[in-house]
This record gives sequence, C-alpha cells and structure tokens, in this order.
Amino acid sequence: MVQKDIKQPLQETPRLAQKVLTPFKALQEWLKGYFEGQRVPYQGPLDVEGATVFQKQVWLTTRLIPYGERRSYGWVARVIGHPSASRAVGQALASNPMCIVIPCHRVVASNSTLCGFRGGLALKASLLALEMGKLR
Repeated sequence: MVQKDIKQPLQETPRLAQKVLTPFKALQEWLKGYFEGQRVPYQGPLDVEGATVFQKQVWLTTRLIPYGERRSYGWVARVIGHPSASRAVGQALASNPMCIVIPCHRVVASNSTLCGFRGGLALKASLLALEMGKLR
C-alpha cells in the first residue's frame, strides 16, 4: 500500500514540472527578446498576490509606459488619480517584484533625472540606454 502511494506522485512529476516551468520558459524567452531590443510588452502572468490596491494601480500604470520612453513619478500619480502621491508611487515601485516586466526603470524624477531604483542607478541608466538603442 505504501509503495503505491509513493509511485503515484512520481509518475505525475514530469507533468507537474512542465506546468510549473512553462511560465518561466515564456519569461526567459521574453527577457532574451527584451535584451535584444524587441519592443514587445510582457503578456505572461503576473503574480502580484499580497500587493495593495495602490501598488497594483502603480504597477499596471507603469506597464503602460512604452519601451524607450520615460514618465515621472508625478505622471504615474496623476494617471492613477492620486496627483499628490508621487512619493507613494516611488515607494510602490521600490517594492516592485518584477523589475523589468513592470518597467519601473522608466519612471524618473519630474526634472528627468534618474532616482530610486532597486537595482541601483547604474542599472537603471543601462536599461534606459538599452531601450534607446545606445547599448548594442
């Protein structure tokens, strides 16, 4: 009886592994394309479970910023209907769990200077340069 219980999960392992790994494969392919300069927004699933409604609004709005373009924290705040919440937008982006998929590197200060990026300002500058065709 014990033997049968052990074999059943093992027989399911390949299907389970495929189910679990398929989204990662899609993400891997998308990231490869991104770094090759493809301007295709990520269409795969986003797991934002545990995020606040405000964070989700900020992240979804940030995804609307086109490849190679920049918007200010104030712009994001205005779009989501909280025009005085620029700093809160920055805090929401600081907790962004998917930094290229949700392109927080495209959000800059109102004077267009780079500020606040989880991966550091050098990486933010590099991602923006890549998107503007200056890193090939």
